[in-house]
Amino acid sequence: MDKFSFIGLWDVYSGLLTGTRREITNLYFNFDLTVSEIAAEKGISRQAVSECLKDCKAWLEELEMRLHIFERLQTESLSHSFMLTDASKWADEFKAVHPEYGAELERLSAIIAKDYSREVEKALSGECAAKLYERKKIVEE
Repeated sequence: MDKFSFIGLWDVYSGLLTGTRREITNLYFNFDLTVSEIAAEKGISRQAVSECLKDCKAWLEELEMRLHIFERLQTESLSHSFMLTDASKWADEFKAVHPEYGAELERLSAIIAKDYSREVEKALSGECAAKLYERKKIVEE
């Protein structure tokens, strides 16, 4: 598995790893530390770090094989992207044929192009985030 595939799986399933395993894989894949650097930082052998990385990769791959969450997220993300692209093209074509609807189509184009990350963050900071936190806590226990 290449690094980018693993990072995708790690993003989805890392909450299911123990704290130490999550930290080691995070240092290796997200912070680009070497096995030797991680071993020195954690006070463990290079072999222990290598085994941890190997076991985590295998476990995350097995989770994905059983659950397909990462695959579903990728599929939904691409579908959403294609839909927005098509809607934007349609709006541009419609505006060319019907200039009298220019203001409404500009509004539609603004909605399509808008960055909704703040709305998502706000929604997740409420009840949804509390539920996710509780689930994570149960898994870690």
